[in-house]
Amino acid sequence: MPYDIRLKRIYSDAESTDGARVLVDRLWPRGKRREILQLTDWYRDASPSNALRRDLHQGKISRAVFARRYRWEMSDAEDCLVPLMRLARQGRLTLLSASRDLDQSHLPLLRDAVLEALAEEDRQADGRDASSPPCYATRFNDTP
Repeated sequence: MPYDIRLKRIYSDAESTDGARVLVDRLWPRGKRREILQLTDWYRDASPSNALRRDLHQGKISRAVFARRYRWEMSDAEDCLVPLMRLARQGRLTLLSASRDLDQSHLPLLRDAVLEALAEEDRQADGRDASSPPCYATRFNDTP
């Protein structure tokens, strides 16, 4: 099933086509009041840790190292993607960040992680239906 996850700067105007709008930054964006942003949620748990974000911004680590460590952080926090997956299953999900360059932010990595988790969940659901115990029981009971 195709899922529609968009990336957008928090400073861009909210649009009716945004669907669920979720801010996924640890820090609140400067100069923005909550009621103006029309947020569905502010979800900090899926954003990079402060230490990881700081290391990237200070040039202590490369973008590749940041991506690897961010994926590790997400995999260590088992359920950090679940709220985003639920919203993505309901329709369009717009992930928001204050980053100036969204392509170089954590948002593309987060979107990929959510899409991968959704695909894995869908694969497991499809496999479970085909190999459920009642299917095996019927198959083996029919043979002499």
